[in-house]
Formats: sequence, structure tokens, C-alpha cells
Amino acid sequence: MKHEIVIIGGGPGGLAAAISARESGVEDVLIIEREPELGGILNQCIHNGFGLHTFKEELTGPEYAARFIEKAEEMAIPHWVSTTVVDLARQGDSLFVTCVSRERGLQIVEAGAVVLAMGCRERPRGALNIPGTRPAGIFSAGTAQRLVNLEGYLPGKEVVILGSGDIGLIMARRMTLEGAKVKCVAELMPYSGGLKRNIVQCLNDYGIPLKLSHTVIDIQGKERVTGVTIAQVDERSKPIPGTEEHIPCDTLLLSVGLIPENELSKAVGVELSPVTNGPQVNESLETSIPGVFACGNVLHVHDLVDYVSEEAQQAGKHAAAYVQGQREVQGREIPLKPQGAARYTVPMSLSPQRMGEETVIRFRVGRNIRKGVVKVFGDDKLLYSRKRPVMAPGEMEQVIFKREWLTGAEQEIRVVAEEEEAQ
Repeated sequence: MKHEIVIIGGGPGGLAAAISARESGVEDVLIIEREPELGGILNQCIHNGFGLHTFKEELTGPEYAARFIEKAEEMAIPHWVSTTVVDLARQGDSLFVTCVSRERGLQIVEAGAVVLAMGCRERPRGALNIPGTRPAGIFSAGTAQRLVNLEGYLPGKEVVILGSGDIGLIMARRMTLEGAKVKCVAELMPYSGGLKRNIVQCLNDYGIPLKLSHTVIDIQGKERVTGVTIAQVDERSKPIPGTEEHIPCDTLLLSVGLIPENELSKAVGVELSPVTNGPQVNESLETSIPGVFACGNVLHVHDLVDYVSEEAQQAGKHAAAYVQGQREVQGREIPLKPQGAARYTVPMSLSPQRMGEETVIRFRVGRNIRKGVVKVFGDDKLLYSRKRPVMAPGEMEQVIFKREWLTGAEQEIRVVAEEEEAQ
């Protein structure tokens, strides 16, 4: 079985990439999704706040997904649901996607190009090294969200949340609305990992305390969680003796980071970034393996789904150009280097020959910055400068890079985020 473009993942990224590839003139597009329905993680995100950039109105997660699903169905884009991709391999110029499902059994699909849109997973308790027993009542925030919103179960009545990522903040509000008492949100870092609007709307509006520079140092309970001990931490993230506080509770929710789902990327030999844990891509969102493209949370964790869709549309368009033979294969690659507070850039390199009139460069900062400035240098020449009143690790920054800025002599492009005073 052969398809021109195979898209792995039927969430917001996969759907937008499929629609974009079809609009770019490729008829033979297949979406493979492991869940029983399309939509990905959006199906359990019943809160609003989606679609402000894309549709200029506020939608819930399922409403946002539905718009893309309807469009994909209008275009009659085929999709396999309840189908898990178990391997991705490259032989010669062809890519082979191995997947399994109850309906079709084991299938090997040959693809002209593959778009990786698998999203990300939550970091589990095992990665945190929290001492204590292993009773019932410890959930990742995403699991709790699924239980409440899709299954109709309330995980617990008295809740402590570790980590202030967006899912943790949203679940603080959700659990409160369902009648549970959220005792506090503890965050290891001296700043929140979530969007400012979520801190206001989910914590401040409900009087839920946010304890920065705090972590859970012990979990009590045999059969079920009976309480946790939290403590303040120093600049090296070590608990400070004497700051311990016992909080009785029956549930601990973990919102301690998201990890891009890249097992398939590793299987095919894609180079991964040590900072994002996602593939290294060029301006076409193409990975180190020709014909394999990546977008959305599998590439780097986004703060807004609108940006996932935007990025995925680009990946779909470039994948279409690849199978149609319209892309410049050769071309000089200029590396992009983050500096100052900028932790990484996506893309990691760009080719003046292949890029369009403009390319979006996205990045995150590693610390809170007030009165900041974002600058882009071509070698030592200043190409772009813009003041930013606030930059936070929880919010993604972007620069629209124009091809006309390049002279053709650049050896590297530096993206710098720093305090304005540091000039």
C-alpha cells in the first residue's frame, strides 16, 4: 500500500497539515490516529480560550477540533482511527510506516513524505524522585482532566497540585468547579510555567494559593494519599530545612512538564534537540531525514493551539512541495543560534534558497524578563530589534524573519533575548 503523504497523529497539528497538503495539490493524503476519534488532546479540553488567533473567536477545545475535522471530512481526506504506528523506517528514497489496528491488523504503508504530529506526553511521577509511598490518588493533570471531562469521574475531594503548567492551572479551576477543594499549587521554579491569563482566571479568581519555589518532599498514605509535605527550595532546587509544611489531602495532581512524543522519530534516525527533545528542523520544518517533516507539540511544546495549526499548515505545504518535486533540495544552510535568555529556536537553520519571503522563528526564554528586547543578528549585523515589555518561560515568542534581510554572506543568525538595560 502506498500513499503520497502519511500524517501520524490526528490532533490539531495532523488535521491542519492534512488540509494544507490537500490544498497544496496533493490528493493522496492519509491520517493515522491511535485514538478512536480525531481531535487529539483537544477532545478533553472543554474549557474555552482556543481559536482567538485562527478564527477570531473564543472556542472550547472540541469546538476548535470540530472545525478542522469538518473541513477534513468535506475534503474526504481518509483517516484510520484506533490505529497505532509502531515503526517508521527509511529504505532508499521511500519511507515505510508500520501500523497495527484491530480492524486492519498489521499494515505497512509506503509514503512519499511523512508528517510527524504525535503531540507530547506528560512527565510521570517516576521522573521526579519524590520520596514516600506509592498510594492511590496520584494522577498526572492530563489524566485527571480526562477522568473528569470524558469519563465523568472525580479523582478526589482535597487536592494539591505540583507544577504550574497550563494543564495544572486549568485543573485547579476544573476541580474547584466540580466541588473539590484545591489546597494549593506548588511550583519548583521561582516563576509559573503557565500563561499569565491562566494564573489570573484559574487561581486568583478562585482564591487558590500559588506557592513558588516550593516542591513536594514527601507523600503520606498507605492505600490512599492522606497528605503531602511541601517545602521551600533554594536556588539549587534543594529543600530548605525548617520550611516544611504538611497539607492533608487525598489527591496529588502532577503538572510537571510535557515531553514531545518522539519514539518514532528516534526509530527512523531523526536528530533531536537536547533542549526541546523534539526534532531539529530547517525552515521547511523538515527533519534531518529527507521527506520527514514535524509540527506541533512533537516539535516543541506550544502554549497556544492556534500556533500548532499555523505551524502544521506550513509542514503540510512543504511536504506537498517535497512529493511534487517543487522544492530546492540543495541550498546553503545558515544555522540559527539562541543567545541570552532565548533557550532554543524553531527552526534551527534556514536556507535562503528554499525559504519563502518570510519565515516564522519561534522560541522560549529561560527566565522572566521585564523591559526586554528581542534582537536578530546576521553575523554581527543587526537585522531586527523589538522591545518586549514582558517575556516569560510559559509564553512563546516569535520573530517574522524576512528573506530580504539577508545579504548572502551570513555564516550564522543569532536570536538574542535580554533585558533592555543590558545594552
